[in-house]
Amino acid sequence: MLTEYGLEITIYIILIGAIFGYAVLDGFDLGVGMLHLGTKNDTHRRIFLNAIGPVWDGNEVWLIVVVGLLFAAFPHVFATALSGFYIPVMVLLLALTLRAVSIEFRSKREMPAWRWFWDILFFTGSLLISFGMGLFFGNLIQGMPLTEARYFDPAKFGVIMPFITPYTVLVGVFTISTFLMHGCIYLLAKTEGDLHDKLRDWARGTIIFFCMMYVLSTMATLIYFPHMVESIRAKPYLFFVAVVNMLLIANIPRCIYKGKDGWAFISSAGNILCLVALYALGTFPVIIRSTIDPATRSLTVFNSNSSFLTLKYLFIISCISIPLVIFYGIVVYRIFQGKVKINSMSY
Repeated sequence: MLTEYGLEITIYIILIGAIFGYAVLDGFDLGVGMLHLGTKNDTHRRIFLNAIGPVWDGNEVWLIVVVGLLFAAFPHVFATALSGFYIPVMVLLLALTLRAVSIEFRSKREMPAWRWFWDILFFTGSLLISFGMGLFFGNLIQGMPLTEARYFDPAKFGVIMPFITPYTVLVGVFTISTFLMHGCIYLLAKTEGDLHDKLRDWARGTIIFFCMMYVLSTMATLIYFPHMVESIRAKPYLFFVAVVNMLLIANIPRCIYKGKDGWAFISSAGNILCLVALYALGTFPVIIRSTIDPATRSLTVFNSNSSFLTLKYLFIISCISIPLVIFYGIVVYRIFQGKVKINSMSY
């Protein structure tokens, strides 16, 4: 039977797993959205939409899982995060709404102005969500000014938007580059003909952009936030995760060159898994780091969790619901596998 200590860690691992699920699945949706305006051909744009059409709403279920776990398992973190990131959260919700509406409404009429309007909203929503995710995690690495009671009080610290700093903006752009590459590789696997050839050229550009941002973000993290590598210093075998990450990144252009688009996508997903793992290893057990007194004011897995009974029931619910979400995803992706074909039922 799991002890309270074991439950806290187990629920945290499930939370990190759900974050990975959202990043790797909705990540390519967001990448497709940001690539949407790259082509002026209406048929190509419809192919982009139909490549994610059957799966995008199911992918966003993982975001609900993340928020639900955070709310139920770590309510103090949930309260502090929403008070500190109130403006970004509201922008994120607006972007999620606009993106969903644009996908459904875009092809309801054939008017070019109508479609152009929703295309812009689709692109903008995808860009804001991607940047917002990076901004959020950049702040979790950087930390926030927390009071003795471990909550954020902008009036006390005299800051209105502490989440906007050069480092968090850098992580936001890095997240954009990651999803752009991930989405482009997904489209390679779902398209054929002239559009597929065009996307191969785009893929090279997105890979170069990602590698540049990867190097910049890594250097900035190592220089300004050395606490992110303390666990790897203490346990050198964890450096294996970084090595695997580099090998997966190197394998992406190799697979694309050989025409193995599916394996390139798997490598891209593995890259995201390694990035999420490196983040978790670098921050654990801290969830929200205090910039004033990290040792006593930070919110951790062990001082911000719910009661043992709540965690117990949450673990049981997770063991039932998450496999169902995974099974649903497998079935949907199995049904809609293969190249995209436009017909009368398409978006």
